[in-house]
Amino acid sequence: MAEALALNEVNLSVADCPIVQIESWDGMQARFELSVSQLLGTALPVSVGETARCADTLIVRVSPRRLWLVSEAGAKPPPLKIDAELGCSVDLGDGRVRFRLGGAHVLDILSTSMVVDWCSPVSAPGRALQTAFHHVPVLVLRTGETGCDMIVPRSFARSLADWIAESASKRSSPGIKARN
Repeated sequence: MAEALALNEVNLSVADCPIVQIESWDGMQARFELSVSQLLGTALPVSVGETARCADTLIVRVSPRRLWLVSEAGAKPPPLKIDAELGCSVDLGDGRVRFRLGGAHVLDILSTSMVVDWCSPVSAPGRALQTAFHHVPVLVLRTGETGCDMIVPRSFARSLADWIAESASKRSSPGIKARN
């Protein structure tokens, strides 16, 4: 699935999003994280909302014991052999897609349907936050001052993309132009 819309002052692309969720068992977090850090060859994000990059994969701390390995479309998540005594992993990619949003009014448009303080350090570029968008749980990856990626459930992707397109077209007069 790959689709792009060019709206006046707003760009939206929708693509598959390979994600692997890894999580430590209760009481095994320190050993689990040491093992995963060694497997990936990089330090892991420490607190919820922090991110780290490992090649084509973004490592996102989504809860105290849970990490998402979010790969670029077309890239495979790094192979991890998780020690079953320390934790587990599950592929989430089939159930999610990535919205890539950019443009001068993106955050204004999103603010009409999600409660996020875009000026807060918690939502600063490079950070991740979980929220609801039009009553659907999403993970927002802030990519810049005027852009973000949103990881959304595949089952809601069409309706959320339509909502963004409609909101953007109401904000600007020229309307929507499909771009392939």
